[in-house]
Amino acid sequence: MTSLRKLGPSDLEVFPLALGGNVFGWTADQARSFAVLDAYTAAGGNFIDTADSYSAWVEGNHGGESETIIGKWVKERGNRSDVVIATKVSQHPDFQGLSAANIRAAADASLQRLGTDHIDLYYTHFDQPEVPVEEIIGALDELVKAGKVRHIAASNISAERLAASLEFSEREGLARYVALQPHYNLVSRDTYEGALRDLAERAGLAAVPYYALASGFLTGKYRPGATVDSPRAGGAAKHLATERGQKVLTALDEVARARGTEVATVALAWLAAQPTVVAPIASARTVEQLPALLAVAELDLTDEEVARLTRASA
Repeated sequence: MTSLRKLGPSDLEVFPLALGGNVFGWTADQARSFAVLDAYTAAGGNFIDTADSYSAWVEGNHGGESETIIGKWVKERGNRSDVVIATKVSQHPDFQGLSAANIRAAADASLQRLGTDHIDLYYTHFDQPEVPVEEIIGALDELVKAGKVRHIAASNISAERLAASLEFSEREGLARYVALQPHYNLVSRDTYEGALRDLAERAGLAAVPYYALASGFLTGKYRPGATVDSPRAGGAAKHLATERGQKVLTALDEVARARGTEVATVALAWLAAQPTVVAPIASARTVEQLPALLAVAELDLTDEEVARLTRASA
């Protein structure tokens, strides 16, 4: 049984791979989403990541489809106490931004769609620098005090704004961010490494990186001349044209062959080995895509393997 990891200074313990819910209601309908969720939890997984805006970008959708599917699944399985549900605020078409009033209204809407009385981890999805951190933290603290949210976190935020938020929480004795969700992977390191990661490390925050597989590029299925049927193919394939992308693929292939595992597993294991990272996020639209993702829980790269991948991605 894979051991769970403590999420920063919180009392949450999570599986070392967070299941991304961005595909639920998009490339995975309800039945397929239920199958993926069942397979993930059957393997010991307990950390489900979504957002109130998933998947508003799909024609005919309005946002909240992913939360609704997760809520129905939890109700049918009766397993709310067994899973850690993370969702986010600021991007739903009807609940834009991080004003105090919007945070309160959006949280209530998320709770209704999820069919639960509490959100385990509530992220500010995209920071709004024009909104004072005092207003944002104050509203989040109200939700925690009301029992609607257990812990708070931030995504897509600058080091400066994160520092100001942490300082305000500590000074006023209010709820404090326990985790950070940065864009971070082998072909996108400067989106987290540097001031933001340094601050997260000093503050004891847990990192839960998104785009962990670079829209699928780091699964290894994107190769010169190959055609991949995926809505994200364009975003992934662009890395093929870069020297860094080619070097990373070569290094991933070498390590994967040596360890007898999948390229995607190695890419996730590199992330999991980085300072502050507790659980990379990866999504699966079919049950068949899950094993390579779940295998990260059992793959510990050697220092030399981590260094080889780090050099390739420089």
